[in-house]
Amino acid sequence: MKYDVLVIGSGPGGYVTAIRASQLGLKTAVIEKESLGGICLNWGCIPTKALLKSAQVYDYLKHVDAYGLKAEAIDKDFNAVIKRSRGVAEGMSKGVQFLMKKNKIDVINGFGKIKTGKKVDVTAEDGTVTEYTANHIVIATGARSRILPSLPQDGKKVIGYRQAMNLPTQPKSMIVVGSGAIGVEFAHFYNAMGTEVTIVEYMPNIVPVEDKDVSKQMERSFKKAGIKVMTNSSVESVDTSGDGVKATVKTKKGEEVLEADIVLSAVGIKTNIENIGLEDVGIITDRDKILVNDFYQTNIPGYYAIGDVTPGPALAHVASAEGITCVEKIAGLHTEAIDYGNIPGCTYATPEIASVGLTEEKAKEQGYDIKVGKFPFSASGKAKAAGTPEGFVKVIFDAKYGEWLGCHMIGAGVTDMIAEAVLGRKLETTGHEVLKTIHPHPTMSEAVMEAVADAYDEVIHL
Repeated sequence: MKYDVLVIGSGPGGYVTAIRASQLGLKTAVIEKESLGGICLNWGCIPTKALLKSAQVYDYLKHVDAYGLKAEAIDKDFNAVIKRSRGVAEGMSKGVQFLMKKNKIDVINGFGKIKTGKKVDVTAEDGTVTEYTANHIVIATGARSRILPSLPQDGKKVIGYRQAMNLPTQPKSMIVVGSGAIGVEFAHFYNAMGTEVTIVEYMPNIVPVEDKDVSKQMERSFKKAGIKVMTNSSVESVDTSGDGVKATVKTKKGEEVLEADIVLSAVGIKTNIENIGLEDVGIITDRDKILVNDFYQTNIPGYYAIGDVTPGPALAHVASAEGITCVEKIAGLHTEAIDYGNIPGCTYATPEIASVGLTEEKAKEQGYDIKVGKFPFSASGKAKAAGTPEGFVKVIFDAKYGEWLGCHMIGAGVTDMIAEAVLGRKLETTGHEVLKTIHPHPTMSEAVMEAVADAYDEVIHL
């Protein structure tokens, strides 16, 4: 059983890698120990968006009077919401199965462990082991919820993201530890469903990787929605001996004990690199990541790694791009290394967050003389008409050359708008060019043009 390319893991990195390899005429197989599509499709990106859509529709129904409408006996069925989410994930997984067949990719079920000599042992569910050989082996095994010593997960009272999207009953109260994308998305979902939610964040701001203006707006929006936000705080220990959970939280003012039905740990991820043969082959790792070059080759020829197991951003679209770049290089195509300074990040809570490039703080730290523009959605006709006036678009330009250094958005639908900034930066678009590009009216995307106009003192609608 010899292949040109053998991919271990079928998440958005692995299955995309396999498809592109097959398109390039390489005999390809993918090894998967659970379900095609990996965590993202089955337990991450896709099912969480289904949950968040249900929360959004429920919120609309509760506020129909704001749109001049009437509705009575509005309620939700938590188990039906969960069931819909699982159905969406299962449908998408079947879609990946179809793509595997369409592209003539062999799917090998089992746990893959690499060996020297460009070989992989695959252990099936019944314990049988089969050896496969390939000219090129791509490791795309992804990551899982990170467990802190102070916050051990039992899967029932202290849970990770996987259990959070499949709870048998809705908790009356929940403590969310960590306010990155996973934390705030679940905080929003459960709050919208009627759970009493508290966020505990170690850093001074929630969504700490974002521009500070975005973080502050998110905190205001969450507090308005009834979510309790505790920053500069950390969970020191949890007591699960009673009916619920008691969490001891260290704050600037001292220790405080919070009580809830469930604690959700959203403090980051741990890569799946244990027991896959890295040490046997001699592949170098550093701080839980596999070290690779610009085209994802490890230090051992014929072995590659992409996605969450490598030092880049742990994002689905990054893993896909890395996989495509990796196999195009393998196939001998001329391909450019990925520009990690132009990777969009998206958070799908309400309001949504989307960003790319430098924050205002980072731009100043790097010594740029900058122009900053900001346009609030409260001044957008489309946003007002849609009943979603919260948030803004913020742009940052280099004052000397007009280079688009960063773009930061918070508001309804901004995750669909950020691509304009990503493409503009890829094409080295200047502020003047964005300003002179006619945007359709009335749309949310006009806010990008208006924010640029504000940076250059030409804003019309402020």
